[in-house]
Amino acid sequence: MICDAACIITNVEAKSPGSIHDSRVFRSSTISQRLSQGEFSGVVLGDKGYACEMFLLTPLADPQTAAQQAYNLAHARTRARIEMAFGLLKSRFQCLHHLRVTSDRACDITVACTVLHNIACLWKDRNPAVAPEIEWDNAAIFPDDINGRLVRDQYINHFR
Repeated sequence: MICDAACIITNVEAKSPGSIHDSRVFRSSTISQRLSQGEFSGVVLGDKGYACEMFLLTPLADPQTAAQQAYNLAHARTRARIEMAFGLLKSRFQCLHHLRVTSDRACDITVACTVLHNIACLWKDRNPAVAPEIEWDNAAIFPDDINGRLVRDQYINHFR
């Protein structure tokens, strides 16, 4: 899932339920393909489980300079919105905690809940109480792209 600053989910890829690594799902997604082919401009933020790419920025594993630490802090604060969106979604729709349906049905339910969540956000519906934060970071399974690291370094140097 991808969301904006208002926790409205702008992209959902619900085709691979189960224990598939998030970065593998993203790599096979339409949004990833379109970003990599230059059809869309901009960047997506991912946790340390993703490979840093030109269009997908990840945190630095061991920030050394003040600029690198500032980048990691800004990255974490911005990426916290998706964590908040996950919390809101699961608080609004308790069924998402333990779906006991087929994989295809689980995908359909996830997309339906996402649409209803977005409607609730747009209508300024009162946010439900959110459960305690869950650590969503995954271990990386793909190596960083050298061009992705260069783009990340440009952000760090430009905005310090």
